[in-house]
Amino acid sequence: MSRRILAALASAACAAVSLAVPAYADNVVTPGNFTGYGFDQCLAPSGEKMATWMESSPYSAVGIYISGDSRACRSQPNLTPDWITNQLKAGWRLLPITLGPQASCTTRPRYLQQVRINPSPINSYAAAAAQGRAEADKAVAAASALTIAEGSTLWYDIEAFDIRGRDCRESALTFLSAWTEQLHKRGWVSGIYSSAASGIKMLDDARALRPGVYEMPDQLWIADWNGKADVFSSYIRSDGWMPRSRVHQYRGGHNETWGGVTINIDNNWLDLGRGSVAGTEAVHCGGVSYNLPAWTPLAPGSTAYKQISALQCMLKSRGLFNRTITGVYGRATIAAVRAYQTRKNLPVQNNWTQQAWTVLLAEGVNPVVKVGSAGPAVRRLQRALTAAGAGNLEVTGVMNDPTKTAVMTFQTRAKLSASGIANTLTWKALMTGLPMALRARTR
Repeated sequence: MSRRILAALASAACAAVSLAVPAYADNVVTPGNFTGYGFDQCLAPSGEKMATWMESSPYSAVGIYISGDSRACRSQPNLTPDWITNQLKAGWRLLPITLGPQASCTTRPRYLQQVRINPSPINSYAAAAAQGRAEADKAVAAASALTIAEGSTLWYDIEAFDIRGRDCRESALTFLSAWTEQLHKRGWVSGIYSSAASGIKMLDDARALRPGVYEMPDQLWIADWNGKADVFSSYIRSDGWMPRSRVHQYRGGHNETWGGVTINIDNNWLDLGRGSVAGTEAVHCGGVSYNLPAWTPLAPGSTAYKQISALQCMLKSRGLFNRTITGVYGRATIAAVRAYQTRKNLPVQNNWTQQAWTVLLAEGVNPVVKVGSAGPAVRRLQRALTAAGAGNLEVTGVMNDPTKTAVMTFQTRAKLSASGIANTLTWKALMTGLPMALRARTR
């Protein structure tokens, strides 16, 4: 057999292997490290609605009902592996929820017609423990089928009930303890959602007053509709699941409209993992700093050593400057400057302008950035906004209040909706140098 045929067969085999690897193989653990806004609703929205809300709403996390026979919305036509993968890639943090057997003493008519947690105290509520393990296994199967990554948090929803009855309370605690133990054995993180006055208080009392008796969940989702976007509630002690292991549902069901799309939602504030953290930035050109307090125009003869060095380094990374970083605005730098201006359809000249700085600093992969966002894209946004004159921002890599204000300032000047969300239109304006380009045309 000829080398050419062998090569062709090898190439075909590689292609087959590539096709066999599902697109969702790289799905990230969710919700991960995050501090910011989320919402939940009965029926998972379509991909189109999610895309609109990512661009226009303040939310970055969404609760989805994936398992449990007591769910109100048993049919979830939008929940597919592709939907999960697409939302994760778009930047959504997912909170997969199971709503199975409820407390034996529930008074909700719907739950009275369904299987509830067995309150029998025989063998230390063994029947309730078996139910909890079974629900955990069902949740893991559902999550895995949807390609949610192992190690993600799976949430059990136990709705409000009277925690004063001994067997009802103890069987519920045993059920939830078994749910958590089984999830841990399977390699997942355990979360519990409940009313602050019932299920959450019950768990916190058991944690504080009977430590070690029950396996406690890793994270709590506290339903306390006090209207405050934080992680606090008067029903739970200050040291419980702190820091950063709480979600707070602070407002109940209501309609919200973003980008022309209306969804009936509950509001949540999340503070999980390490929170929204940017991580360590890569070293540039052996130590050239990109974290400068200002980005000013440059020209032949300029002496702004740090800015010129940063410009040379950035142009070098784009293959336009092949010399040693000198911090001198000389012929090689001018040639690279003109090449970049040509590439980006900017006015070609020897000088380096505010518009050019803004375009260069914004350039890259530009996801939607809003409260809770963190990482390289936020750093680029902060630098570009400073160059655009929208604010003198510290480069933290985390979307904070000063950055949100600067985004709004820039959006107003660029005649965009001042949402404070750096969405597709905002990035497009930054990467064309608006509003500096508009000002240049009117001079």
